[in-house]
Amino acid sequence: MSKTQQLSKIGNFFRAFGSAVAVAEATRLGHQPVASDLRALGIDPVQFKSIYRR
Repeated sequence: MSKTQQLSKIGNFFRAFGSAVAVAEATRLGHQPVASDLRALGIDPVQFKSIYRR
């Protein structure tokens, strides 16, 4: 594996982690997370909106 590929994997990990944190925080505050963050995590934004929250 080349150094560029290693750095790319590390970057992808941090982007996914950042999306997870952003989605968790928005959900905690009762807001709709940004669609791009949901897609980065493999979650369909339309389906996410239909989840019932108390």
